[in-house]
Amino acid sequence: MNKIQKKDIKEFANSFELSDLLVNSSFLVTGATGLIGSTLVHCLLALNRGIEITCPVRNLGKAKDMYGEEAERIHFIECNLTEYLNNLREKDIFRYIVHCASPTAGKYITEHPVETYMLAINSTHAILEYAKNTKASVVYVSSLEYYGQNLDDNEIKEEMQGYVDNTDPRSSYPLGKRSAEFLCYAYSHQYDVNVKVARLTQTFGAGVAADDNRVFAQFARSVMAGTDIVLHTTGESAKPYCYTTDCASAILTILLKGSNGEAYNVANQDTYISIRSMAEFLRDNFNPKIKVTIEEHPDMGYAPVTMLHLSSEKLMALGWKPQYDLKEMFYRLIESMKG
Repeated sequence: MNKIQKKDIKEFANSFELSDLLVNSSFLVTGATGLIGSTLVHCLLALNRGIEITCPVRNLGKAKDMYGEEAERIHFIECNLTEYLNNLREKDIFRYIVHCASPTAGKYITEHPVETYMLAINSTHAILEYAKNTKASVVYVSSLEYYGQNLDDNEIKEEMQGYVDNTDPRSSYPLGKRSAEFLCYAYSHQYDVNVKVARLTQTFGAGVAADDNRVFAQFARSVMAGTDIVLHTTGESAKPYCYTTDCASAILTILLKGSNGEAYNVANQDTYISIRSMAEFLRDNFNPKIKVTIEEHPDMGYAPVTMLHLSSEKLMALGWKPQYDLKEMFYRLIESMKG
């Protein structure tokens, strides 16, 4: 971890008010080498509550390198995730399961729609079967892509849905999320499984890779380099964001206080902003010398305009509140990317 990540994790540990509920508990965390999963694992370790953590991973060496000295405090299992989950037995005692594992690279998703869709269903089904037999508590980590395309600025609450094109291979991701979420609801309804859904907006913060290609990272690099931000669309699409450790505290709040079978939007709703406004925000607050320009490339296959004004009212009713506003989020991201 760099110094900004260490600061983030320390602040989380000092402020998370539900830590006493996790004393001597056992966790299974999938996707522990991704941004969300790794942040969650770091946060759990920082609580120093005797928490045991098991993480199935594809590459043991990569996982140990990522966690450094902390790797000694984690039980890593190198495996095929679905096979591992299908072979879980009641003797494998996990009190809590957080299921973060999912492909996120757009190119992979588009080229492997079957694997993307089936991983969401098969892995979630295996976890729910285990939870049915052991009474483990589960959070399934879903995505704002669940909502599909939306064309107005009205607040989006958990019961709403937008349009998803069933003929687009890229839709394997949101449709997989919807299907996995329905499995969670069905197991809660039919078998009284203790499962909740955390429906995450785009999340970033310290620890994002310096070569990350998502828009927020591209804009941050432009600010750092003093180069103009060039938009290839009109930048009308809009969404809120969430900081990494705020996301971790939200997932744990949902795990410990959420209602079975329910989904919760995880977003700092005060950060709702369009792509173009974000570019201008970064220019104005971090490097006023650069310009924001538009050079449209309609032939490059960019996603259609969508506005996902997520409401976090349901989550905040559980007692959660974000710690970092948009300016602080970008400040920490940029300082972290500097190394």
